[in-house]
Amino acid sequence: MGRPGGKNLPSVKATQGLAALALLLNAFTWGVSWWPFRQLQDLGVHPLWSTALIYLFALVCLVLLRPGAWRGFVQHPGLWVLLLASGLTNIGFNWAVTVGDVVRVVLLFYLMPAWAVLLAWPLLGERPGVASLARLTLALVGVLVVLKTPESPWPWPQTLADGLAVMGGFSFALTNVMLRRLHTSPMAASMLAMFAGGAVMAALAALVGLQQGLVTALPPPATPWLAWLGALSIFFLAGNLGLQYGAARLSASATSIIMLSEVVFASTSAVLLGAGELSPRVVGGGALILLAALLSTVSFGPTPSGTQRGKLG
Repeated sequence: MGRPGGKNLPSVKATQGLAALALLLNAFTWGVSWWPFRQLQDLGVHPLWSTALIYLFALVCLVLLRPGAWRGFVQHPGLWVLLLASGLTNIGFNWAVTVGDVVRVVLLFYLMPAWAVLLAWPLLGERPGVASLARLTLALVGVLVVLKTPESPWPWPQTLADGLAVMGGFSFALTNVMLRRLHTSPMAASMLAMFAGGAVMAALAALVGLQQGLVTALPPPATPWLAWLGALSIFFLAGNLGLQYGAARLSASATSIIMLSEVVFASTSAVLLGAGELSPRVVGGGALILLAALLSTVSFGPTPSGTQRGKLG
């Protein structure tokens, strides 16, 4: 006699398989996002302007679907911190992958689990244990290996892209920790904070950068860059839907492990298209960083389903 409910096993497996594919879509979206951002920059649109417009599009879509989402800001003041963290995450990542070595940037960004260990103590009351400190040490050794180039006497960020990647990873960790702290807030309100952060913070950074001569002005509307921007916005929304679907149907550890495939997508596409380099030093340091991230997926607490990234995906 078959097990009770056994006839439902194929459908359960099919659902889990579809959820895994949905998460892979999200990881692929962000893993190759550097390329369309660079295409837009070649057309005169700085990644900060691209980020602001993409998130503005997402924000408008969310408000149309959930017009009452803004009320969550009144009930949960911590969402303003989430807005700030999410915005800085996107500023750091999107700008860095546009101007820097993509492989190096993605690896430095995935120092996030190490920052999460430090942030979870004051914000969540989770005192790090021996295992957490070991992962932190492993990740920091990895990042030192990545940052130490033959030309630099110290393992310190050498370029704007390096600094942006480290800042983005720290903000990514803060975003995840705040999502856990604010797990009782409505999901629509959290998404509103994240989308608004991407739009507002990127726009403000672009305006400041414009005054400092670091960012070029947004060019007049033209079909080529508007088409790229529209396609990228839809691409990101599809990736976000993939995350919402997949993370709600798989365990947090499985979700985190699948999302690490973003590094594979980014590194492979960057090397093939000449936007990144896999030197022995980067491979060695990256292996330590990814090992620390992998270990964190089985020991770091659960993450709210569907909104575990400070990025739109």
